[in-house]
Amino acid sequence: MTDAGSSGGIGPAGAGRVSGADQAARMRNVALVGHSGSGKTTLAEALLLHTGTIARAGRVEEGTTTSDFDEIEIKQKRSVNLALTPFTSDGVTVHMLDTPGYADFTGDLRAGLRAADCALFVVSATDGIDGVTRLLWEECAAVSMPRAVVVTKVDHGRADFATVLAECQGAFGEGVLPLYLPVAGPDGTGVSGLIGLLSETFYDYSSGKREASAVSEADAELMGPARDSLIEGIITESEDETLMERYLSGETVPVDVLISDLETAVARGSFYPVLAAAATHGIGLAELLEIVTQAFPSPLEHPLPPVVSADSGKPVTGLTCDPDGPLLAEVVKTTSDPYVGRISLVRVFSGTLRPDMSVHVSGHGRAERGHPDHDDDERVGALTSPLGKQQRPMQACPAGTVCAVAKLSTAETGDTLSSREQPLLMEPWSMPEPLLPVAIVARSKADEDKLSAALARLVAEDPTMRLEINAETHQLVLWCMGEAHADVLLDRLSSRYGVAVDTTPLRVPLRETVSLAARGLGRNVKQTGGHGEYGICHIEVEPLPPGEGDGFVFVDKIVGGVVPRQFIPSVEKGVRSQMEAGVLAGYPMTNVRVTLFDGKAHPVDSSDMAFQKAGRAALRDACEKAAPMLLEPVDEVSILVPDDYVGAIMSDLSGRRGRVIGTEAVGIGRTLIRAEVPELEMTRYSIDLRSVSHGTGSFTRGYLRHEPLPSHLAARVAGESKP
Repeated sequence: MTDAGSSGGIGPAGAGRVSGADQAARMRNVALVGHSGSGKTTLAEALLLHTGTIARAGRVEEGTTTSDFDEIEIKQKRSVNLALTPFTSDGVTVHMLDTPGYADFTGDLRAGLRAADCALFVVSATDGIDGVTRLLWEECAAVSMPRAVVVTKVDHGRADFATVLAECQGAFGEGVLPLYLPVAGPDGTGVSGLIGLLSETFYDYSSGKREASAVSEADAELMGPARDSLIEGIITESEDETLMERYLSGETVPVDVLISDLETAVARGSFYPVLAAAATHGIGLAELLEIVTQAFPSPLEHPLPPVVSADSGKPVTGLTCDPDGPLLAEVVKTTSDPYVGRISLVRVFSGTLRPDMSVHVSGHGRAERGHPDHDDDERVGALTSPLGKQQRPMQACPAGTVCAVAKLSTAETGDTLSSREQPLLMEPWSMPEPLLPVAIVARSKADEDKLSAALARLVAEDPTMRLEINAETHQLVLWCMGEAHADVLLDRLSSRYGVAVDTTPLRVPLRETVSLAARGLGRNVKQTGGHGEYGICHIEVEPLPPGEGDGFVFVDKIVGGVVPRQFIPSVEKGVRSQMEAGVLAGYPMTNVRVTLFDGKAHPVDSSDMAFQKAGRAALRDACEKAAPMLLEPVDEVSILVPDDYVGAIMSDLSGRRGRVIGTEAVGIGRTLIRAEVPELEMTRYSIDLRSVSHGTGSFTRGYLRHEPLPSHLAARVAGESKP
């Protein structure tokens, strides 16, 4: 590393420079992580230019960046997809995965973390960190993923590196220490260069080029305390006891030894170096590349996810990142190209993937989201290395590589690719639950014919989306991560698949019941000459006690054959039919006992249909006198938020007619709130919770029971249901 005092810095790699990095040891898979607007895409673009991968840097504002090439990204001027931007630096191939920073697209972010071996957190020097970034850090910590932090936009007029560094240390904990300190320009604004704390060197960028020189006396005073803290942090986190003894005894520790310990601590995920960069001016890029290529772990050092046999389900051990080992790869992203078809972004963990080879495709564990378990054999199409929308041909994808595979027709995001002889299944990564329902209808008959195929493609591409055809409301519902996610899905239906849909108000599955016992008459007598209809029945309805029956009990108390035995099931069928249609607002009825106790029949005109109609009429008549009421579903909700927002969440729940059941501390600084909340009040809660908690809250929900709907709301619903 240059900061270790080596003979020179790494400059821009020449365009077309070919790396011998087909060995896993010469690869780095890095996920760019950070909130929207932190500068991830701009940084990735600058690194591509710096390494000679592209000839000219694009701009987010102009929609010309390499990674944001989707029409939606160009239009919205933000990343919504996981994008691969590979480049070569100092003989090391870096697969840089640019992840979306907006909370609605957490699925692509987690896919990027799955494909990566380390994470580079991008924090803006003007905006600092937000709650979402803190949560992402915790996710990485849970799997011991190595991390580093780069503070971008240090040349901005509002930049405050010291404050942002303190925020990172407070949020991310111990082991977050700077390797470089930015130095302001002669007039006190902008950034003229960086101080390397280990090499005690000033890297001057004022001329437009990186030039090394001695640190000035004024800067040396700034550097001293920071350097001491850095050295102590490296020695502590690397757990090098002999070095600690030498350091505490006052011995000067060689920089090359510190660099070795730094790399050990970073690879172990216990030390998190902080760098500074101004991407648009090229400041800090060389220093960042040194950390990525020399301090970040290779795929050989990152453990593989748990694997089981697809046939027996038994754990499979002993797999390593070996190009000659059994094939083990995973689809981390699926897209559809109108010209090429389905394209799968694949991380190869073991073995080597080659064009035209036969593979086994396994997908399990996501049936509830519209991804049925499947096991298929397929032939791999062309292999490419994506660079934005460019697809560069590859002859093979060895272990450690991230590549794109064409025409895997059944493979979906999260599926495992393995050999046909030894089918394997990787443990699926955690996906957030979509909690924003959006009901849609096709705009025309032609759109309706194409909608099913288009939705199947969306489901295959996006595991964070869930498709539901509600059995009670008969609505087609897309469960999304948020409004931005819903907008993207609807846009893709229209622009990519040519299907126009409209959103419609979501119907919550209310139910109807009775609160009193009452009797009703069903009379269906029609004499029109010839064969007529004749069926008369008397029934009694009453509320069904809790726990008795399955929402409906039919009791036959006919004596003397006043209703012939063959027509008693007809009455019950008619009653059930009317219960499905409802009597008050068009919702199914539940918790009702119906007793048939009298009736009349005609020897010629009575029929199955005649008594079905009589049964429906009898139920309507009885319910008019039985004080019918509406029941609403109530969800059991668990909300996890930082302690600072507990009061605001409680107040919001009260406004939603929620009942707080209890709270408990979870970890440090967080509270889990358990509540019962009517489902009518939960349709947009994912949006509102994000607003109230500043993006730091999460929740789960599950159906609990149905309860009576308040009378003023019931009257409104009943009024809206009348034609």
